[in-house]
Amino acid sequence: MSSDTRPTVWVVLPTYQEAENVVPMLEALTGVFDRGDLDGRVLVVDDSSPDGTAGLVRAVAGRDPRVDVVVRPEKQGIGPAYREGFAHALARGADLVVQMDCDFSHDPAAVSELVVAAESADLVLGSRYVRGGGVTKWGALRRAISRGGCLYAKAILGVPVSDLTGGFKCWRAEVLEAIPLERVAAAGYGFQIEMTYRALRMGYRVLEIPITFSERSRGTSKMGTRIVLEAAALVPRLRRRVPVTKRPRSQDASVIGKT
Repeated sequence: MSSDTRPTVWVVLPTYQEAENVVPMLEALTGVFDRGDLDGRVLVVDDSSPDGTAGLVRAVAGRDPRVDVVVRPEKQGIGPAYREGFAHALARGADLVVQMDCDFSHDPAAVSELVVAAESADLVLGSRYVRGGGVTKWGALRRAISRGGCLYAKAILGVPVSDLTGGFKCWRAEVLEAIPLERVAAAGYGFQIEMTYRALRMGYRVLEIPITFSERSRGTSKMGTRIVLEAAALVPRLRRRVPVTKRPRSQDASVIGKT
């Protein structure tokens, strides 16, 4: 914990081709830090975007020490990007680590809500599928794929979480330190399922709070058929290979706003 008793909060943003969004997102997040009196940092993990995303972040970092960037040599997926970002934040004293998208599908203003909720939880999920949550700007097919994927994962894994595929989360540092990140195999969006499932299997308290997810208005979505199939194939393997490992602070998982 930081010396002034406020938790040090790191927001990790994986990026690829986000030149249109990254500067507005950095400004929005640092504004959230200022308004909420948060001891916050933003780490952009960029996969060598050819559109100059990393250079834009460096320019912001030059005038705001709360912003940092790590550039990876090539595009490898969000799983490896998050693993590197988590390690970077933990090595620099993060108490809480927020993960989110850079395309404004996750509302940066909700970061403060996740941080507050983490006072009584080990992992907080921004959930589209609890009461008060939802999605906007999606067609019927995209809604069906997303909702069906969550229900499929929930049924196979047998966990009391409604939004297993969401990517807006707040982790306590000790949870990320306890999870063997080198064993987290998923490179795409299956990473979201695997990380939450590992936290549950280790006995950490996982809470869901409602958020509204909005489809990006600028840039191109990274979602594709291959990513969906990878996540679907991963789920039954997780049930077999991730053991129950109770931690000293273990509690039963609970859900805020469950319908």
